[in-house]
Parts: sequence; C-alpha cells; structure tokens
Amino acid sequence: MTEPSEQPQNSTPQPDAVVLDAKGLRALAHPVRVQLVGLLRKHGPSTATRLAERLGVNSGTASYHLRQLGAAGLVEEDTERGNARERWWRSVHQRTWFNDQELVEREPEATLAYLQSVAATHTSRTQQALNELQTMPRVWRDTFDMSDWPLRITPEEASALYEELRAVMSRYRQDTPGAAAQAPEGAERFSVITHLLPEPDAPATPTDTGTDAGADTDTDTERP
Repeated sequence: MTEPSEQPQNSTPQPDAVVLDAKGLRALAHPVRVQLVGLLRKHGPSTATRLAERLGVNSGTASYHLRQLGAAGLVEEDTERGNARERWWRSVHQRTWFNDQELVEREPEATLAYLQSVAATHTSRTQQALNELQTMPRVWRDTFDMSDWPLRITPEEASALYEELRAVMSRYRQDTPGAAAQAPEGAERFSVITHLLPEPDAPATPTDTGTDAGADTDTDTERP
C-alpha cells in the first residue's frame, strides 16, 4: 500500500500500520504529505531537500509538510543520521489503516481530501509505469496489466472479495526500505493497486427509455 492507504472493511490492522485518528486524517489531507510519507516508506530516511527534489517542490515546502506530519506522529526525525546542517526524517509506519466510519462522518472534508490525494498518487504511479513501459525489460513488461472486472454483488460479497484479495497479497513478500537485502535475485518493487468502486444503480426516471446512449466501457487490457 502502499503504501499510501488501505481502507479495510472488517479487518485487523497489521503491526506496522498506523490507524488514522482525526489528527492523522487531517494531517494527510494534502497530496504533498501523502507523497512524502510514501517516499519515506519506499526509500527510507531522507532530508527535506532530497524529498523536495523528488516531488518538484522547494525545500521549504517539504520542510513545512514534514513538520506537520511529525506533529501528527506519522514521521519522526532520524536523529542517528541528522546533524547541525541536515535534518533527516523517517516514516514511523509502513502502512496506513483507515476504517473508522464514525470518523468519516465527523470529518467528511478531510476524508475526501485524503482519499483524493491517495487516488492522485495511484494515478501518478500508473502513468509513470506507462511512460516507462517501452523501455522496461521484456520480462517485466510481460507482467504489466490494466483490467477492470464489472461484478453485480451484495455489500457482504464485496467485503468478502476484499478479504480474499488481501489474503492473496499477504502471501507475497512485502517491500520495505530494508527488504531488498533479503529478497531473492531478480526481485524488484511491484505495485498492486486495488480499487473497489461501488456503483449503486440510479433510480429510473420518468423519461427513461430503457436505452443506454453512452454505455460504460468495461476493459480487460491484455499485456503487450
């Protein structure tokens, strides 16, 4: 997730996850902060200057957002690396857990801003993979896939589907800043992004003719 977010239905958070409270949710309700946490989880400790270069922002902006994340307990200063001239930061957790429906109702604006930031991060990651696809080694290019699977299921079945997907992901090696040393030869970072998107049927209107002037496009993109 990571990663930026998991929003489980009826699951137990993993030991390396932070469970968002109102303070943490508000702290992450900004795209730059979501990206900063993601970079620290992916690459390990870093400075505001180096993070700013990766994000294309100035170091002052990165420093400000890191301090806000630090106040919320999402990142902390890495005192073993820092010195009088450089301040290093690290992520306190490897995952974000967000499933408090009461919090969603109390903080609707922060919830929407946070989830929009996560969605933007996922879109950016997908676009990066597309941009690199033609120069990617064939062995990895053959694993690339973009699919959507339209289903008609109940809310209970949707929750069961989430749990099944999560169980499958848990069988594979998780990526952390220190995982590369223990990974087998040939292992690279691989992102699996899941979107479970409910689409409740809209009630029919009196003018509904029963035809669909603009049908949805259900795609299952084959690997190149």
